Amino acid sequence: MNLQNILNELESVDGEVFDRLAHVSRRNMFNMWANKAAKLAVAAPAVMASALSNAYGQSGLPAGVVDVLNFALTLEYLEAEFYVRGTETAGLIPSQYMMIFRQIRKHEEAHVRLLRSVLGAQAVAKPTFDFTAKGAFPTVFSSFDTYAALSQAFEDTGVRAYKGQAGNLIAAPAVLEVALNIHSVEARHAARIRSLRGFKGYITESDASGLPAAIYANDNITVQLGVELNGIAGKSHAAVTESFDEPLSKADVLAIAGPFIA
Repeated sequence: MNLQNILNELESVDGEVFDRLAHVSRRNMFNMWANKAAKLAVAAPAVMASALSNAYGQSGLPAGVVDVLNFALTLEYLEAEFYVRGTETAGLIPSQYMMIFRQIRKHEEAHVRLLRSVLGAQAVAKPTFDFTAKGAFPTVFSSFDTYAALSQAFEDTGVRAYKGQAGNLIAAPAVLEVALNIHSVEARHAARIRSLRGFKGYITESDASGLPAAIYANDNITVQLGVELNGIAGKSHAAVTESFDEPLSKADVLAIAGPFIA
C-alpha cells in the first residue's frame, strides 16, 4: 500500500537515495516483473529490499531512513494482521469471497517482508492493534459487512496515498515503474472490495459509502491540469469526478490510520 510513500520519505531524509538506486541493475529488477499483475506484489519485496540494501552498502541505513521505514512497517503490520485475523476467523468471510481476501493477505504480508528485510535487526516489533478503532467498529471480526467495509477503507486510502507520492519518483524511472506496477495491484484490490460490497469500482463525488468521510475528502474535484471539465466533457458532474482519483497527503493518511493503532 505504501511503497511510493516509503520511497518519497526516503528521499526526504536522504536526497541521494534515487541516485543510489539508479545503479541497481535494471535487468535484475525487471526480470521479477515478467509475470502476471497479481504476482507482482509478492515478488516486489525481495527485489526492492535487495535494491535498497545494495544502494546503501556496508554503511547501513541512515537513522532518518530507519525511522521512516519503521513507521511504514507499523502501518504494514496493521494491514497484514487485519487480513490474517480476518481469514483465520471462522465464519467471518463467506466462502465465495475467501480466495479474494487470502490473496490480498499475501500481498500485504509481502510488504511486511520488504520492510523487515531492509531494516534487519533495526525493525520495530509489531505493535498491538485495535481494529475497532477505539470502538468505532465493534463488530469488525463478527460481521462480514463491517470487515469488508474496513477492507475498502484501507484499500481506497492506499490507492490515494500512492497518488500523493507518484510525482516524487519521476527522478528514478526504474523505481517509478516498480511502484506503479504494485499500485495497479492495490487499485485492483480496492475495486474488487468495492464491488463485492455493492458499490461501483470507482468513486462518485466524495461518496464515503458508509465509511469515515476523511477517506474520500476532496475526491470530487473536476479541475484537472487547470481545466474545468464540467460543461466541456459532455458528461455529468458525477461522471467527471469518477474519472479521476485525487491524492491524500501523508498527514491525511496518518489521520485515517491512527485510530487503529492501540
